[in-house]
Amino acid sequence: MKIRFLLWPALAALAAYSFVTGGEMKSAAPTPAADSTTWRAQERHLHNINQLTFTGENAEAYFSYDAKQLIFQSNLPPYNCDQIYLMNSDGSNRRLVSTGQGRTTCAFIQPDGRRIIYASTHAADSACPPPPDFSRGYVWALYPGYDVYSANPDGSDLKNITNSPRYDAEAVYSPNGKKIVFTSLRSGDLEIYTMNPDGSDVRRLTHELGYDGGPFFSYDGTKIIYRASRPKTAKDSADYLSLLQDDMIRPSELEIWIMDEDGSNQRQITHLGKANFAPYLHPDGKRLVFCSNHRGNPREFDIFMINLDGTGLEQITFNPTFDGFPMWSHDGKKFVFCSNRDNRKEGETNVFIADWLD
Repeated sequence: MKIRFLLWPALAALAAYSFVTGGEMKSAAPTPAADSTTWRAQERHLHNINQLTFTGENAEAYFSYDAKQLIFQSNLPPYNCDQIYLMNSDGSNRRLVSTGQGRTTCAFIQPDGRRIIYASTHAADSACPPPPDFSRGYVWALYPGYDVYSANPDGSDLKNITNSPRYDAEAVYSPNGKKIVFTSLRSGDLEIYTMNPDGSDVRRLTHELGYDGGPFFSYDGTKIIYRASRPKTAKDSADYLSLLQDDMIRPSELEIWIMDEDGSNQRQITHLGKANFAPYLHPDGKRLVFCSNHRGNPREFDIFMINLDGTGLEQITFNPTFDGFPMWSHDGKKFVFCSNRDNRKEGETNVFIADWLD
């Protein structure tokens, strides 16, 4: 998918996809077409699927608490880098809410609808940051210019709430709006932190060497779901730390983890050995969805559902290119995701919404 999402799997074997931190996964080569009638019929949980965007690279679309709005990132002209947009959940009234400068990613709406947050590099440089240095293999760039910003829903009253000299991004509100969870390189390792909405009371939740990121709260606010990549050997660890010194990362495998809101009781849910990311918990707190290419074709990413104990793995989407960034509405009745399906042009990714049926 041509989506830039700092969370996403950067695997050298994925020749069809380039994953850029700060947000995007880009699809570079098409997967052979399959009979859409067949794979669409398999998507039994998704009814009345509606496409909300129709051009460019659009991704990380997340519901407001009342599901009336979606916030997402897009590289629509005249911008060369992703910017943040709000739109109604039927696709209408789309408007730019970021500055139009630098690169942005990972936006979220405060539960009461009064503020939004997103990460941006605009203060460090108004231009798009350069691509990562691939002379060291397939890597993600952890742009140190990324900070987390808070703003009014129209983009006004913009405030930097992290002000860290290294990468800060991947931020979302807790369901009661009293906490923000985010990913940061401030310690020299990629770890998950919480803070108050004004940036105060920063607390580190993860401490193990390796990438911990892409966190989301459960709907009751008691759990945090996230993805993690752990170096397996001394050589892997040395390589990981060397890349971090140059604000880069080369993740090999990502698995889904969960912990309590204070960082306790960390445990791994998936053991699939591939690129597993973008987890989101169902409102019932018993299951989650995530995106993965573990079925064998490294170019095909589908959405899967699994119980919190790791049982009951079920495939949700079957499109033979990319489906990802899934999220349920607060009442569990609506489901939003991003996909390469029905592209007008190669590399486009669009936002889709559906009715969820159990």
